[in-house]
Amino acid sequence: MTTADQQLMLQVADGDLAAFDSLVRRHQKTAWRVAYRMLGDPAEAEDAAQQAFLKIFEAAPRYEPTAAFTTYLYRVLTRHCLDRIEKKKPVYVDKLPPCRDRQKGPQAHLEARQRGHQIRRALEQLPGRQRTAVILFHFEGLSYVEIADSLQCSKKAVERLLARGRSALAEELESLMPVNAKTG
Repeated sequence: MTTADQQLMLQVADGDLAAFDSLVRRHQKTAWRVAYRMLGDPAEAEDAAQQAFLKIFEAAPRYEPTAAFTTYLYRVLTRHCLDRIEKKKPVYVDKLPPCRDRQKGPQAHLEARQRGHQIRRALEQLPGRQRTAVILFHFEGLSYVEIADSLQCSKKAVERLLARGRSALAEELESLMPVNAKTG
């Protein structure tokens, strides 16, 4: 049995542009969010998401619904982002997309912004596959199996990627922990 997304993709393979438009509308925010977390630049993320959808559209005649469409999307998108990362150094951004809590004062916003910047830099220090696994698990909520499908590796490899990624992040972000949390 195929899901609605898989059915839409099969319609795209038959030349249905409206079905492709539906797929893009359903998943464009998620695709941008993953690309942004991997690339660190909003414009690059938008371009990467568009390129991933273009690749999916071009490959539609060869599409076979063997996994969830989102797994297929993550696979195409993360490969594209990893290729972009390898071709150039990561772009450092000064801020994450705004998400403001009006209850907090300017100092709290500044601290949150600095923390976000440090987390972004720490993520960018991770090797590509570790970064991808961390982003897909912690930010997108994918399971180990879904990540393994997206990265085309085993569940055990995902466990190792996440363990190494978490360890490297913990080491890099130790300075973010309050002093009393470090000691006890």
